[in-house]
Amino acid sequence: MSQHRSRAAVLSAGSWGTAVAKILADAGTDVVLHARRDEIADGINRHHRNPGYHADVELPHTVTATTDAAAALDGADFLVLSIPAQSLRDNLAKWAPHIGPDTVIVSLMKGIEQDSGLRASQIITNVTGISPDRIAVLSGPNLAGEIMDGQPAAATVACPDEGVARRIQQACHTPYFRPYTSTDVTGCELGGAVKNVIALAVGIAAGMGLGDNATAILITRGLAETTRLATAMGAHPATLAGLAGLGDLVATCSSPLSRNRTFGTHLGQGMTVAEATAATRQTTEGVKSAAALLTLAFAYDVEMPIASVVSALLHGDVTLDQAVAALMQRPTKAER
Repeated sequence: MSQHRSRAAVLSAGSWGTAVAKILADAGTDVVLHARRDEIADGINRHHRNPGYHADVELPHTVTATTDAAAALDGADFLVLSIPAQSLRDNLAKWAPHIGPDTVIVSLMKGIEQDSGLRASQIITNVTGISPDRIAVLSGPNLAGEIMDGQPAAATVACPDEGVARRIQQACHTPYFRPYTSTDVTGCELGGAVKNVIALAVGIAAGMGLGDNATAILITRGLAETTRLATAMGAHPATLAGLAGLGDLVATCSSPLSRNRTFGTHLGQGMTVAEATAATRQTTEGVKSAAALLTLAFAYDVEMPIASVVSALLHGDVTLDQAVAALMQRPTKAER
């Protein structure tokens, strides 16, 4: 008797969604990508390439595409959500009736909803009523371009139900992609959300011509404020020292492939937020999440100086020079 092949619906066919579709297919899972545009679906079905993202990389033949979300979700063991965090609620409301009773949901999203301050896993439960035990988060130092090239990468799969985390681990374990499991969903999601804001700060510093010392300061102190917020919200400190915390922070802050760092670099070179948005072209979650993270920090009485300065700069409340001065002229104290 032949073994059941897992089936995954990946919504949608952007840069990271496409990369995860490739990982799943390479691990032996059949994948249906949901594309918003006919030409993307046709390119994947006819030529095994996504003409919108990573067009130079051939996708496995077990990856197909459709513009019909209901068709993508039909019979799916896993629903992988890879859309901007701010559009999750509206899209999920449309998709929810088509989600199977046993389908496990995997969130790839690294943002905080602006109005509610909710993390992606919370929005999913909020909209669908699905138990948190069926909702997982995949997070780590995962630059999509490198993964499409088959370069080594690792990530954390977090779910309150360890058995569910292990199922997802098995479904995406390849020779080049190594998933670890965790039950700390809060830590993984906050690590992913805050690192985008810290990467904006690193990009701003780079755009202004500041050197590697400044980058190292921002990464180190950025990890400290990420850990402060996450642990105040119930996360385990070790999660923030792991792949979904420090690992993701280093990759996003260090790589020119990182869209948040790139956006920050544009700002540091003197572009307006609107100009940087036009130049970056892809969703930059840190821009949308900065203010929401500060609202959480206020609610939990946590200091987040880097996020505060980035948010003020994004809203036009401080100049670049004032932003740097605000970070460097903070009161000295013991490092803990």
